[in-house]
Amino acid sequence: MTTVSPVDTDAPDQFRDDLAFRVDGDTVRAWHYPGRGDNFAGPQGRPVVVMAHGLGATKDSALPAFAERLSAAGLDVVVFDYRNFGDSDGQPRQLLSIPGQLADYRGAVEAARALPGVDPDKVIVWGVSFAGGHVFNVAAEDPRIAGVIALTPAPDGLAAALQLTRNQGVAHLARSMRVGLRDVISAALRRPPVLAPIVGEPGTIAALNAPGALDKHLQMAGPTWRNELAARIFLQVGNYRPTRRAKDVRVPMLMQIADYDRSAPPAAAMKAGVRSRAEIRHYPCDHFDVYPGEAWFEPVITHQIDFLTRYFGTQE
Repeated sequence: MTTVSPVDTDAPDQFRDDLAFRVDGDTVRAWHYPGRGDNFAGPQGRPVVVMAHGLGATKDSALPAFAERLSAAGLDVVVFDYRNFGDSDGQPRQLLSIPGQLADYRGAVEAARALPGVDPDKVIVWGVSFAGGHVFNVAAEDPRIAGVIALTPAPDGLAAALQLTRNQGVAHLARSMRVGLRDVISAALRRPPVLAPIVGEPGTIAALNAPGALDKHLQMAGPTWRNELAARIFLQVGNYRPTRRAKDVRVPMLMQIADYDRSAPPAAAMKAGVRSRAEIRHYPCDHFDVYPGEAWFEPVITHQIDFLTRYFGTQE
């Protein structure tokens, strides 16, 4: 059973407040960026965007730039770390649990709804990469979700696994599976996780190893990010297919696809976007080229603000 309760913390800077809530007894830590101006202020409060990162990434890795722009436009924003990662509690560290992350996302949504000045019926779930798959499940299961933004999403683990096999070869896939199996055995023996890199050079055993991915990820990495995660995820990700819930998403959705994405297959994202009747935007770039400091960050955030203004803005 997931329980959510607020935890008092201090404000880190002038644009955001610390926020924390509990999921299954662990504290999940987040940042709340209050909306500024009146562009989204309605009689019941402001819309709130609940923002989550991708595979093993932490909230301090590039997400503040997105949150600050949305906050400056007038929206409240909540950015959180999953349990076992970053500032959030949870053991063992660096263990990625897909059900656990979905529970954390639901907890973040409930915490956002309880914020002062927020309209609880105008929650927009925002996910990038792996979380761009999570948002399909969260929106499909919660009828009060009002909108969805999926940035360079990975909504089909099987498609990602097949792309990795085509690019790296069957032998590479087999080596990854062996490392994952070692971690599963370690867990069964109550030993610490067998860790593997989140991102690495091409040909190395890592969750992401497309050309250029390591350098790009290191450029955006925040101080709490660690380049490692429990390797059992290698055995699980192929079975994680939130695209199956795409047809159940019945709210406005913006899908932003990097057409040359070598980490999250764009064709799979496109199929999920069509099934969910999403507004689809295309960018001629790779997976990590949409982050702050990269050429496509400005078009991406501009399109997000435009989408949110059209559906949730209150000012002419």
